[in-house]
Amino acid sequence: MAEKYPEIKILSENRQAGHNYFLLEKFEAGMVLTGTEVKSIKSGKMQLKESYATVQGNEAWLMNAHISEYSHGNLANHAPIRSRKLLLHRREIDKLLGIIREKGLALIPTKVYLKKGRVKCEFAVARGKKLYDKRETERARTADNEARAAIRDRKTRA
Repeated sequence: MAEKYPEIKILSENRQAGHNYFLLEKFEAGMVLTGTEVKSIKSGKMQLKESYATVQGNEAWLMNAHISEYSHGNLANHAPIRSRKLLLHRREIDKLLGIIREKGLALIPTKVYLKKGRVKCEFAVARGKKLYDKRETERARTADNEARAAIRDRKTRA
């Protein structure tokens, strides 16, 4: 029997997160959304570029995530930028609270996706990269790509 939902469908991704931060540990959370927000996210109108997550008053929140207004929303439409509650277990929230108290760590959303028909947010505990760290990562990536190309060329000649 065919499964009703595919495994996961990525709706929005924060590609700059891997460039600007060292991603240490990843978490998955549900989100409290209105109907027009869900419809807008499913149509691909969400940006995570400047967003972050935080823990306030024993609750986790997604801040600065931009979800464009739904085109057929009328009066029931939502505000594009607002705080959205993340649904996590108590022990996960306690763990995150301990982690973000540590200096230099932040919670950065990496992607939003559909999982079994529900909108989920994946976020990572991250440490900011300095400029020299970004350059080093770029050099390593370039060297790795050149090595792969050399191996590929050697295989095609043989």
